[in-house]
Amino acid sequence: MTSTHDQGRQQILAWLDEERDAIIGLLKALLRARSPNPPGDTLEAAQVVRDYLDAQGLEYRTIDPHPQMPNIVASFDGGGAERHLVLNGHIDVFPVPESHAGWTHEPWAAEEADGKIYGRGACDMKPGTTASIITYCLLNRLQTDLSGKLTLTCVSDEETFGPWGARYLMKHHPEVHGDCLLNGEPGGPESVRFGERGPLWIEFTARAAGAHGAYVHITESATKIAMAVAHDLEELTELEGAPPHNVASAVDAGRGAMDRMMGAGAGDLVSRVTLNIGTIQGGEKANMIPSECRFTADLRLPVGMSKSDLLPHVEKIAARHQGVEWEVIGGDEPSWCDPHHEMVGIIQNNVETFGMPRPTPIVSLGGTDARLWRHHGVPAYVYGPYPHGMGSHDEHVDIEEFLHVVRTHALSAWDYLRKGSEG
Repeated sequence: MTSTHDQGRQQILAWLDEERDAIIGLLKALLRARSPNPPGDTLEAAQVVRDYLDAQGLEYRTIDPHPQMPNIVASFDGGGAERHLVLNGHIDVFPVPESHAGWTHEPWAAEEADGKIYGRGACDMKPGTTASIITYCLLNRLQTDLSGKLTLTCVSDEETFGPWGARYLMKHHPEVHGDCLLNGEPGGPESVRFGERGPLWIEFTARAAGAHGAYVHITESATKIAMAVAHDLEELTELEGAPPHNVASAVDAGRGAMDRMMGAGAGDLVSRVTLNIGTIQGGEKANMIPSECRFTADLRLPVGMSKSDLLPHVEKIAARHQGVEWEVIGGDEPSWCDPHHEMVGIIQNNVETFGMPRPTPIVSLGGTDARLWRHHGVPAYVYGPYPHGMGSHDEHVDIEEFLHVVRTHALSAWDYLRKGSEG
């Protein structure tokens, strides 16, 4: 005799198969809705989400503390209120150079080729956001069979730490906190991310007197000072975190999976501080000694290290160089939750059911909004597609891989919320 639980799973899979073209169409519509951040205008993408929810006859709220960065929030209660699952995805994306350098497909056209969809946001993270929307819509049809609450959050401003997006919601709308979070950021279907390193953005300013370019005996060059500081910052990459034992063992177990999904060497980086010099501006022309130079450093802190641990090292390095000032301009602490949580097992079992390798719990190299839930004590897990072209050119997602992520999210949400009613 087929249980209600199994019947629900079968119904979800049937809907996913029947509505395959519509699901792909939603992803393409989101990709065609330009939402680069900066500048962060997500009005067009938010309207795509609204239109889809409207077509499904579902209610939602628009929470827009910034008029150009709306957040779409929807929620429903099932047959009980035993547990609360939150689905989260962002609708803003990285910018694209005006020249479209390196792109062989129009970055805002959602072009399909060789079983892949190309475009900015095609892995980061409009497929994952689509998975959240589809999961919410399908489970809404089965809400009387659920025991608990499901909330959808499609947010803006993730690419700049979320002051108008998820961070705002977490601070001002505690009804979105929930008991567990599921997110579809890219990372690879061989992994379930239970933690991530902490981003720390610092702006350095080097100043000097400045002079004619031939008069190098008169003054130092602000650009040379800045370059020296950037060079010395590499010392920070030798520092490692000291995570709790259960997290450390999970990190070690996941290094191989990280290398396979993110490239050789990713597993070695996860435990150390990393450094990227993201921007640098200085000088007026070739024959002038610059009087000022600014650059931004993107440091990533491993689990088991806090900003208070790292900043004294930054201060010592800056103090070696005359005329250098610095300030933290953004960032967050590393985050993690239980690598053996029930949701991890649910995702792993569903992935194996689809005939794919059991995903490994790992700590992410990059950051996601999931950290904001973890900082509030809510277990938050990420399962998404491979990061093909993320932050680069020809960003894309394999269509079957995208549909696999949608299936995994929908069935895992169903399993989690059915557990509350079946014990």
